Amino acid sequence: MLLIYCPYCQEERSELEFRGAGDAHIARPTNIAEISDEQFEEFFFLRDNPKGLIFERWRHQHGCGRFFNAARDTISDKFIMTYKAGEPKPDIGAAAAPHAPVETYEQLEGEAK
Repeated sequence: MLLIYCPYCQEERSELEFRGAGDAHIARPTNIAEISDEQFEEFFFLRDNPKGLIFERWRHQHGCGRFFNAARDTISDKFIMTYKAGEPKPDIGAAAAPHAPVETYEQLEGEAK
């Protein structure tokens, strides 16, 4: 079982209390009614799925009910850190390097050739 730290409750709780809510730090359109269908598709449906370090939104659904952000390693599924919604994306590249090497799609394509 995973334990996830809620930055609002300030305690680790079972993963069963939480729900993932997609990517964190997405630039949302200011007036969604004015964007094209292609722009809407890109904003709403298309996401990167890198191997390694990712930043996600989570909700402590069966606790305080608040949204927060998390840096997670998709290789080991370990949470590197969590932080309150609205806070800037932390620069944790060096701290996460031993745990989560980030690979881009282009790098993975090059390995397949």
